[in-house]
Amino acid sequence: MARVLARAGADVVALQGIDYDHGGAALSELRKAVAAAGLEYPHVFTLRPNSGWQSGIDLDGDGRIGGPRDAQGYGLFSGQGGMAVLSRFPIDHDGVRDLSGLLWADLARAEGPKAEGVLSVEAARVQRLSSIGHWVVPVVLPSGRRITLLTFHATPPVFDGPEDRNGFRNADELRLWRAYLDGDLGGAVTGAFVLAGDANADPERGEGRKAAIRALLGDPRLSDPLPLSDTHHAATVAWEATGPMRVDYVLPSADLKVLGAGVLWPAPGDPFAPVAEAASRHRLVWVDLALPD
Repeated sequence: MARVLARAGADVVALQGIDYDHGGAALSELRKAVAAAGLEYPHVFTLRPNSGWQSGIDLDGDGRIGGPRDAQGYGLFSGQGGMAVLSRFPIDHDGVRDLSGLLWADLARAEGPKAEGVLSVEAARVQRLSSIGHWVVPVVLPSGRRITLLTFHATPPVFDGPEDRNGFRNADELRLWRAYLDGDLGGAVTGAFVLAGDANADPERGEGRKAAIRALLGDPRLSDPLPLSDTHHAATVAWEATGPMRVDYVLPSADLKVLGAGVLWPAPGDPFAPVAEAASRHRLVWVDLALPD
C-alpha cells in the first residue's frame, strides 16, 4: 500500500480501510512506510469511526448484544476499517466537521427509516447513519487558500435480508452529502471542495439503490472527471460476480478545473500490477486540479 501511495504521489489522500487506534500508532507506521517508499506526508488526520462502536442494543436480532452487527457500523472491534487523511499541506483541525454522529432517523430526506422492517423504534433512537464516517476536512494550501475535503466510506448495499437495510443505508449515506451541500445540516462548505471516498455504489452495475449515486454524480455543484462513457476506465474494483465496477470516487466542486484524472490500475504484465493487487481489492482514484483564479 505504501508503494501504491508513493507511486500516486498525491498532495492529499483520502484513505479508506485503515484500522483506527486512539494513539494513532497504525497511521504513524503507515506514514513511515510511505516515507520509506519516497513520499513524505507531514500532516495526517483521523477520527474514531463508527465501525465497531457498540450501539448498546441488539441491532441484528440474534438475541445477543455486543456482536459486530450490533455496532454502529460493522466491526469485530472498535475502529476496524476506519478512515484517514494524509496531506503534504497543513490540515485545519479546528475547522473539521464530523457528521458521523448524525442519527439515521434525523436525516430528513433519508428513505431507510420510512421503509418497513429497516429500523425498529428502539434502533431509530440510537442508530447513526454513517457506517464508518462522514468528515469535512479543510486543507490549507501554500498560497494560504483552502480546499475542503469531504470524505466518507458508505456501507456495502449487501449482506442483509429482504428488508434491504444495507441498501437503504448505503443510499442514505450518499444523500447525506447532498443534504449537507444544501445547508440542511447546519451550514455548508464554502469555496472549493472535493468529495472523495468509497461510495460502495456503481450507478449501473451490482447491487444498491441506484437513484442516490446517480443523483450525486448528476449534482451540478460537482464535476465527474471519469464519466460513465468509459466504464472500464473508471472502474475501481472487479468482482468475479459482477465484473468491473465503479465504487470509489473523487468528485471536485464544479469551480475547480480538472487537469487530469484516472485510476491507478496497471495493465496485466506491468511489473507494478502485483503491487497494486496486493495493496487492496480497490484501486486508487486520482485527480489533478487547478483552483479558479
